[in-house]
Amino acid sequence: MSRLPVVGVMGSGSRPYRERSSALGRWLAECGVHLLTGGGGGVMAAVSQSFYDTPNRRGLVLGILPCNESLEKPKGGYPNQWVEIPVLTNLPSSGERGTDPTSRNHINALTSDVIVALPGDAGTLSEVRLAVRYGRPIIAFVESDQEIPGLPDGVSIASSLAGVRTFVRTHLEGVQLQPGQRVSVK
Repeated sequence: MSRLPVVGVMGSGSRPYRERSSALGRWLAECGVHLLTGGGGGVMAAVSQSFYDTPNRRGLVLGILPCNESLEKPKGGYPNQWVEIPVLTNLPSSGERGTDPTSRNHINALTSDVIVALPGDAGTLSEVRLAVRYGRPIIAFVESDQEIPGLPDGVSIASSLAGVRTFVRTHLEGVQLQPGQRVSVK
């Protein structure tokens, strides 16, 4: 059985950075990968929508979601309407507490084969830090490192989709799908 690679896209939960998010989502859908986000608004919704709306895609949109206090359903505002596989968690910490053991950000970082971080604040920064901690390939798709305040040294940066493509291609070439078969990234 083959396995599609999982590309995590992290970023602002309130601002969509639509031009970058939409271009990235379309390209990832064309690559034949699954998209993983935190399942909320902002960048998460914008990249999910463009991925979802891309014709003939193979991958699915996964959303790693926080639950409400009763753990019966997702927290308000989650999931966005493009999440096809909602993964409910009992992990409430986020933002400045996004690296705490009670944060779903650990799932985001550990499940992704490669991670692209778009502009964001404390929550995005915590996901970047976890990716670094767990040795996940990560690139910041930003115009300057100030778009993710506190961006750790050593995180690759691309200001264009072309740079992101090169990084993702390089890192996905090593993801085995079946014995002897590798992903083809456009």
